[in-house]
Amino acid sequence: MPSAQTLFHTQEVTIAPLTPVVDRNFVDDVLTGLALPQKQLQAKYFYDQQGSDYFDQICQLPEYYPYQTELNLLPRVASDLADSFSSDCTIVEFGAGSLVKIKPLLSTISNIRQFIPIDISGIHLEMACQQLQTDYPKLAVKPVVADFCFPVDLPALDHQQKIGFFPGSTIGNFCPAQAARFLENARCTLGPDSCLLIGVDTKKSPSYLHRAYNDADGITARFNRNILTRINRELGANFNPENFEHYAFYNAGQGRIEMHLVSTEQQVVDVFGSAVAFAAGESIHTENSYKYTPDEFCQLAQSAGWQVERSWLAEQDLFATYLLRNRC
Repeated sequence: MPSAQTLFHTQEVTIAPLTPVVDRNFVDDVLTGLALPQKQLQAKYFYDQQGSDYFDQICQLPEYYPYQTELNLLPRVASDLADSFSSDCTIVEFGAGSLVKIKPLLSTISNIRQFIPIDISGIHLEMACQQLQTDYPKLAVKPVVADFCFPVDLPALDHQQKIGFFPGSTIGNFCPAQAARFLENARCTLGPDSCLLIGVDTKKSPSYLHRAYNDADGITARFNRNILTRINRELGANFNPENFEHYAFYNAGQGRIEMHLVSTEQQVVDVFGSAVAFAAGESIHTENSYKYTPDEFCQLAQSAGWQVERSWLAEQDLFATYLLRNRC
């Protein structure tokens, strides 16, 4: 009789590890940006889970005036708008983040029936939406994970009035031409007869601005470097984030804060199979934050097909909020 060993043969099977799915847009944007004479990375890639957490910490810093100033302004804005939207409406928030600034509107404007937050960070958005749904159980919350810089297909709106919401002066992350393009795309996303409530940071003392982007606790520096950690994780790069210093300053000629990561030494980094060389002192431009006078922003909005219906200024003109209406 044959032995059990001859009847049954064991074969060793090697299971290949799952290859992570790579976002080709992320790859292309990073490699294209790092190949420019002034290396750059797009600010939207700050916001993985860790980056979103860092930004939440930044918003609690005493130096970072835009967050608290706008948050203090929004109850007045919401109260002034409460009677302006008499029919059922849907709020669409671009770059929704932690969904804190929407709450004064939801608590004051009684005709909001549906809320559609759009954000590129899906996990962060899902967690925030779960909490918001608990706080507002009668509200239909329909999150959309997408890049809000482009036109976005929205869930069915049942012919409700559409109000876009873009707080936080995020419009300042775009250069003026990009900002106009975003505003045009927002009109496309929201459709005819829509409105857009938007927060815009104002021009002010350079020293005041400097403190806001160079906090004493170094949270903004960690937020800035985290984009390199994300590239390492998702694109298999080998950046050493500690070899790059956070550097932020106000460029008065351009009317913007510039944020950079400066290489502290000569080095070569492998990014998705491409060798990227850095000289000592060479920087990666990671973010802009443009500041606008009221006249400058009104001209920008009008160039993109919006009409400014109303505006609110915080104390000492530290921050502005505008209500725009789609002219088409």
